[in-house]
Amino acid sequence: MLLGVDVGGTFTDAVVALDGRLITAKAPTTPSDQSEGVLAAIEAALSKANARAEEVREFSHGMTVATNALLEGTGARTAFVATEGFTDIIALGRQGRPELYRLCAQRPAPLTPHEGRFGAPERMSPDGPVRELEDAAAADLAQAVADYKPEAVAVALLHAYRHPEHELAIAGALRSALGDVHLSLSHEVVGTFREFERASTTEVDAALSPLLAGYLRRLVARCDEAGVPEPAIMQSNGGLIDLQSAAGHAAWTVLSGPAGGAAGAAYVAQAAGTPNALCFDMGGTSCDVCVVDDGAVQEQSAGTIAGRPLALPMVAVHTVGAGGGSIAWRDPGGALRVGPRSAGANPGPACYGRGGAEPTVTDANLMLGYLAADASLAGGVALDAGAARDAITQLAEALDLDPLACAEGIIRVANAEMVRALRVVTVERGIDPRRYALLAFGGAGGLHAAQIARELGIEEIVCPRASGVLAAVGLVVSPRRRDVQRSVFLGGDALTADAIAEVADELGDQARAELQEEAAELRATYELRYRGQAFELAVDGELHPDPEQLRERFEAIHEERYGYHDAEQELELVTLRVSARMPGIDVSLGAQENADPPERAQRSATLDGEPIELEVLRGSPPPGTKLSGPAVVELAESTLLILPGWAGEVDEHGTIHIRTGAG
Repeated sequence: MLLGVDVGGTFTDAVVALDGRLITAKAPTTPSDQSEGVLAAIEAALSKANARAEEVREFSHGMTVATNALLEGTGARTAFVATEGFTDIIALGRQGRPELYRLCAQRPAPLTPHEGRFGAPERMSPDGPVRELEDAAAADLAQAVADYKPEAVAVALLHAYRHPEHELAIAGALRSALGDVHLSLSHEVVGTFREFERASTTEVDAALSPLLAGYLRRLVARCDEAGVPEPAIMQSNGGLIDLQSAAGHAAWTVLSGPAGGAAGAAYVAQAAGTPNALCFDMGGTSCDVCVVDDGAVQEQSAGTIAGRPLALPMVAVHTVGAGGGSIAWRDPGGALRVGPRSAGANPGPACYGRGGAEPTVTDANLMLGYLAADASLAGGVALDAGAARDAITQLAEALDLDPLACAEGIIRVANAEMVRALRVVTVERGIDPRRYALLAFGGAGGLHAAQIARELGIEEIVCPRASGVLAAVGLVVSPRRRDVQRSVFLGGDALTADAIAEVADELGDQARAELQEEAAELRATYELRYRGQAFELAVDGELHPDPEQLRERFEAIHEERYGYHDAEQELELVTLRVSARMPGIDVSLGAQENADPPERAQRSATLDGEPIELEVLRGSPPPGTKLSGPAVVELAESTLLILPGWAGEVDEHGTIHIRTGAG
């Protein structure tokens, strides 16, 4: 029995994989201590599976602890140690402004205040030490840091990615002076060049790791009481890692939640025969979008989260504050706006009946008839149609609109925000969204998928049976993974097969050792550029590639990205990254055997300002079921809205495929 639990902003999702079947459950998220909601979701899933906690063999977990702390700018009291003269590197950042036409726009402040920054009396060049670090100086530095009384320390020295000796010496002195205070060393956290990005990532890692470690300790204690095994943790790169490694490096888990959804979407896309898909994960608080090409989620070697650069491999997910709980409001100019503020899990949308009084996207869907007033949402939430109507009517009066028109306006504004997010990962990157299917998941994804697909010109929508808990499914099927990377700067005559193989073998051995799996599969990524270029392009390849083959692949990507290549230019290998992976398991996505057929009914609704009658299917339709709009399919944890002119059927895995113009 395998268990996956994903914590969202509104609900915590659990999936049990047992004898090839999937049993799913939801529980409200508990923001004050996410571990409470995790155990509640586990108990609900085990109860549905009629199973005991002792039967769980593996437990995989995705959470938002590090994400929320980074978004809120909170963290442990952190000291930052850099080479003398470079202690303000994070505050200075880079020359570019955060927003080109807003001169007053500010970057987020460093997580370490000025008085918490300390200069190390040393200097390292790419070729070795220029100024040696004396033992006495390291001890004095450590004592000065100890006097600051930090909860964590980040150490990021110049060129430590190539020569970590001084960082290791400072770490030894700090441990002697501070005991078990958390230390983050840049060559261990990142391992690549670009001082600002490396320093920023190390500071984030140091500030968040004590918070994450505290949460994981509470979770493990609850798991021990319940008889559930210690969880593996989802990283930002879409792979699982052991709990101790995650607790020691919180920066690796900042996109833990979205990465689980991306992994689940890629798994479904392959199984559904649509390996090229735009993934659209709309939950209660936010919407995450990404691209799956040939069954694999697009990745990036670095990213920016909450305005802070993270120089770590991660899934290429873009997030916007548009979810089912996003609050609709009137701005000072009299315009209708939606989000990014969310009603969250407590009190939740007005229709949840928990004291929320502000109108949300879920309230609008209920008022328009897309959700049933007489049915409960997953997690046992009973809907209050009167409360939803009252909340939207109050906003409608402020906007001088009819309440139904206001509800449709809320949906259109939220859809516009999500369309904009999908354009970021497609059109703005030179990708035509019309060549992809739209894979909709999350509790609210299916309700908005058809309208968003219509706006982008997408002709096919894919909605898995477990769409409401797909991030938890992704946790169950994800591989265990450890990435190790190093900036090597090999170019010209130095870029040889032997030189590449030497570094690749060393990194591969390190990745396998840290994953604790000697049999792990190794994959390599080569970040290449023409000599003199400022940035690199990533090329995937075997562990021992021929340099000419690397050049051919690089120039093909360069041609596609920039419209040209230059066969005369010298090629430079900047960074080599090796990933060690142990594959996940296969699970059945279909419905349980002998499941009851869905109930059929009719419901009045409003669409594009006109009243319509929706055909309603309550339950998962069996394979081969034909569907045509206007209709809604009420799955166990989500709802799919099928517009007029859209039709399709259910495949062998229980996944719904609908196409425009097929009805």
